[in-house]
Amino acid sequence: MSSVAFAVHRAAPSRGTLVRRKPARSTPRSSVRSDAGGFDAMMTGLRRLRAMRDDQSSSASKTFTKLDDVSFEDEAPSWDELAAVADALKTSHGVPLAVDLENGPANPKALVRRFGTSDEPRVLFYRDHAAWCPYCEKIWMQLEEKRIPYRVEKINMRCYGDKKRSFTAKVPSGMLPAMEIDGRLLTESASIATALEREFPNHKPLLAPPGSALRKRQDDLNRLERALFGRWMQWLTSSWMDGANRSGFEEALDAVEAELSVDTTGPYFCGDELTLIDITFAPFLERMAASLAYYKGFRLEGNGGRWPNIDAWYEAMAKRTETYTHIKSDYYTHAHDLPPQLGGCEPNGDAEQVTFMNEIDGTDLSVGGDSPSGGDNSWKLPLKPLKDPANVEPWWGPGEENAPLDRLEAATAVIGNADAVVRFAARGCGAVGTRPVAAPLADPTAVPNETHVPAVDAALRRVCAELLSAEGARVGVKIGRVSSEGSAKGLLAGKETAASLAYLRDRVGVPRDMKYPAARQLRAHLNWFIDGLAA
Repeated sequence: MSSVAFAVHRAAPSRGTLVRRKPARSTPRSSVRSDAGGFDAMMTGLRRLRAMRDDQSSSASKTFTKLDDVSFEDEAPSWDELAAVADALKTSHGVPLAVDLENGPANPKALVRRFGTSDEPRVLFYRDHAAWCPYCEKIWMQLEEKRIPYRVEKINMRCYGDKKRSFTAKVPSGMLPAMEIDGRLLTESASIATALEREFPNHKPLLAPPGSALRKRQDDLNRLERALFGRWMQWLTSSWMDGANRSGFEEALDAVEAELSVDTTGPYFCGDELTLIDITFAPFLERMAASLAYYKGFRLEGNGGRWPNIDAWYEAMAKRTETYTHIKSDYYTHAHDLPPQLGGCEPNGDAEQVTFMNEIDGTDLSVGGDSPSGGDNSWKLPLKPLKDPANVEPWWGPGEENAPLDRLEAATAVIGNADAVVRFAARGCGAVGTRPVAAPLADPTAVPNETHVPAVDAALRRVCAELLSAEGARVGVKIGRVSSEGSAKGLLAGKETAASLAYLRDRVGVPRDMKYPAARQLRAHLNWFIDGLAA
């Protein structure tokens, strides 16, 4: 469960020409965000943001120090007992006991997909371990939507680990995605996508025939996607001209909104059927919404009706329950995995940006005071409903929220890989790695603290027991006790356990480990245990 990041092939931040742009607004909303005195104001905002981050880190360190003499007892069921409870709950909820990785819905853990066929797949798909590379995501979605049988080989991205020599021998650049079709190597996502359409014409065509009017429109839409990408990069990675960059990005969004209104037969770019154009836009509209909320205080999804066609597109994509639902990530994951790939993302320091950042991180110390886990209730129990309009991250479904199933998914993910998860979490009180990597949350050579593995094991079993309970964990439960006797008397160290749970909490990845609703339940229940130590 180590944290990793995705590779974005950065384009020159040229404005370019937008396709089918709408008439300019007489007074763009962003014009009220003046850049007068822009550089000085921006630097002041950034210094304030970084100072706040330093204060938060210091406060978190101090609160863990308060647990120096706190210990707890192992009162949790065994992993076998927890697995039995989880299986019983799956049966009662109609959830299969085992996930069908080969034929069921899309799954980041699948290494072979057959879609009910028995033939050996012709396709070998090389993608990143975390399933967060946007170009890998595009090809992954295309394979799933077309239901082309394929095998997967996962390759590290350089920001969090070394690549296999067997892969770099084939692809010296090391760039992802890559694919072999009948043993023939292909690189670059656009070339791979075209080849899949050509080689598998009987698998749900996603592009119109060359030379057709629809194909010309699809080609125009591909150029619009690249123009939107350029405006996004220009704003996200810049620390100056915030208002002008925002205005440029909004202009591109207006063009996308207009294109989504051309065919009114459905919510997708070409009407009521998903095409490769939607698949091309999906990874980036997903990351734009997350990163701009976090770094610029900007709502792309659910922005009060500003872009209703884009919202309808997000909602339609979220309802693709066999494919995109299991592929998309959450705001927290993308906010922290983009910077290593882009050389940094620049927060603008606005009050709204700081508020959004804290909610996405769950670390607003102004709420909840000096509790060890931090303050903001976005990562605290009781959790707000997923569809609460006050949430920074919208949730489009599918269906209504089902917290018991979300908790069951979270618990199952831990129980099913308990030994590895416990040892991974114990890195939080262990030694840092010997080979630093670009992604701050990734540390592939970190070493767990063997002394405290039993304590982390006990804590995670208790967390899973609460996740599997009828209503989840009860707020305000006291777990720890002040004692100087420590583990010699059968008690387990609270401080090191809290640090380990926090380490794990901050590295729960979506979709790699579980879907977003389950991830927020796990993060909140880990915080529940940390706070319970000091209750």
